[in-house]
Amino acid sequence: MPITAPNFLTLLRIGLIPVFVVIYDLPFAWGHTVAAALFLLAAVTDWLDGYLARRLNQSSAFGAFLDPVADKLMVAAALILILANPSVQPFLMSRALFAVVVIVIIGREVAVSALREWMAEVGRRKSVAVSYMGKFKTTSQMAAILLLVYEHPIGGWPVFRIGEFLLYVAAALTLWSMVIYLRAAWPVLMKGTDGHP
Repeated sequence: MPITAPNFLTLLRIGLIPVFVVIYDLPFAWGHTVAAALFLLAAVTDWLDGYLARRLNQSSAFGAFLDPVADKLMVAAALILILANPSVQPFLMSRALFAVVVIVIIGREVAVSALREWMAEVGRRKSVAVSYMGKFKTTSQMAAILLLVYEHPIGGWPVFRIGEFLLYVAAALTLWSMVIYLRAAWPVLMKGTDGHP
């Protein structure tokens, strides 16, 4: 299989994950700044590979499979690192509730991925295609994680607190968008694979 530009960017995003993990955990003041830059680079390549796939007509089954996997791996890695960081002190919630928010976000990604896979098997993948709500959720989630990873104040603005607030917004949107997907899939879920109850 030839490696197209979109697929190369997706593979690059996956390759950035271990680098991101190592740099985030380095005991240097610049570690989180560089880690945030890597996370931003991954987010940009996420948009760019989709754009190039459409623009160059290079969409592929491999890319369609790998792109969401790369996104979810990066998001999960970042959230777990933030949660495991002992210096992280959530302002609006306790660490336990912060952990619940992280579990909700990661759990939703697993659940929706499984739902889409099953819907594809019964030929109803379009019923759970990415919605505007899902895109809004992803945008707020990526912005939240970027700020949480960077964590240093900018011009007096409490970057970590803003990121924390955005993460809670993303968690609420995560649940809302999952309900939308489940409602769309519910009629099919209540039937057998042959289309009958």
